[in-house]
Amino acid sequence: MFTIFHSSIVLVRSAFTRGPHTLTVSAELFKLNRQKLCERLRTNSEVPRGGFVLLQGGISETRHCSDHEPVFRQESYFHWTFGVEEPDFYGAIEVDTGKAILFQPKLPESYAVWMGKLLSTEDFRNSYGVDEVYWSSEIAKVLTEKKASILLVMMSFTEFGKTCKQATFDGISNRVLKTEMEIEVIRYANRITSEAQVEVMKQVRPGMYEYQLVSGPSGAILWYGHAGAPNAKQLKDGEMCFVDLNGEYYHYTSDITCCYPVNGKFTEKQRGIHDAVCKSNKAVLKAAKPGVCWVDLHKMADRIHLEELKKIGLVRGDVDEMVKVRLGRVFFPHGLGHLLGVDTLDVGNCNESTERREAEGVPNLRTERILQPNMVMTVEPGIYFIDAHLDKALNNPEQTPFLNTDLIEEYRGFGGVRVEDTIVITENGAELLTCASVPRTVEEIEAVMAEGKKSHVSLPQDDARLS
Repeated sequence: MFTIFHSSIVLVRSAFTRGPHTLTVSAELFKLNRQKLCERLRTNSEVPRGGFVLLQGGISETRHCSDHEPVFRQESYFHWTFGVEEPDFYGAIEVDTGKAILFQPKLPESYAVWMGKLLSTEDFRNSYGVDEVYWSSEIAKVLTEKKASILLVMMSFTEFGKTCKQATFDGISNRVLKTEMEIEVIRYANRITSEAQVEVMKQVRPGMYEYQLVSGPSGAILWYGHAGAPNAKQLKDGEMCFVDLNGEYYHYTSDITCCYPVNGKFTEKQRGIHDAVCKSNKAVLKAAKPGVCWVDLHKMADRIHLEELKKIGLVRGDVDEMVKVRLGRVFFPHGLGHLLGVDTLDVGNCNESTERREAEGVPNLRTERILQPNMVMTVEPGIYFIDAHLDKALNNPEQTPFLNTDLIEEYRGFGGVRVEDTIVITENGAELLTCASVPRTVEEIEAVMAEGKKSHVSLPQDDARLS
């Protein structure tokens, strides 16, 4: 693999690194991924001998009609298979042997002026630890010479003058089970994200803007930060921060969320909601193990939320009856979590069966799988005060009797609280990939924020010269 340091290219044979202070990822990881894929394909009676998997990687693009190139990120399925970072590659795998072939784009010599040294096919063969590398213009010729009996693809290709069979087969989502090498990279990404969460927590304070953090009512918008709702508001004293970080390393990701007050001190209301979500998070972490259904864990978290909201006084009545009318979805509208790997929302989140458990009131779950060792999951229960959901519930004759209308009105504008961790399922339970340094209790969070206040640096908006 090659990385760029100060505009010079450094080749590292069959490995990826961002320097001696970072994790080194061997190309062996992707060879193991290809072996898993081929082993599964060889058990499929519809795949004849001599078959090849053919994949197309991400395509280089420019922004709209300009020459500006957005930061490129490889297609996740292509990265999982080959580890290639550059755009415009194709890749093939011989199913019978597991041999890997890359097809690189033939760039004009003039590109060397703008992009630096153009690497040869041999450079890429060494960098990615594959068996052969050719130019992308040679795909048809090479596969013809290798007498490919069938091409398994993820999209239709017509350049070869033949109809290609889609790469669908039982167990294609076996990528949900990570190898130990993959888990090590994910563990590293989560360690970096854990450290980042702590540093952000130390520095937050009133007067920052949402492009630096997310706070207040914005925390109730589940996918905040898009073009229609940009991170533009200034953080106010007394509001809650909602910080969802998912740093990645060599495309393997993490996902950790922390919520805490802008001023570093929880109010009674903020403490109550945060404690409720922490309780459900801890319960799921303790119960997660092989053989447990993800749907049951979601239901458990949902029930805990209702029990805690009842203690606070926001809901009233029998919790079993609340569950029957799906009251929990008013405050917890998303699923408990999702699979994680080379995407934050990783492959296999949807079951191979397309049937969803709508009748049980859990339509928004990303997955309904039975947990198995080496699945990497997020655990992210949350309680939110979303006007649209509250208004609908208050007009629902089945749900209204359980709601303390007057107290709920006091929580409008509160936003939401989510406590999210990443775990990997082990043989007997679950390993927490979020580092212990990330504070979770109210007392721990307040202590970290108090420590951070001792070393606050000035913000650009604090500088009188810019006023």
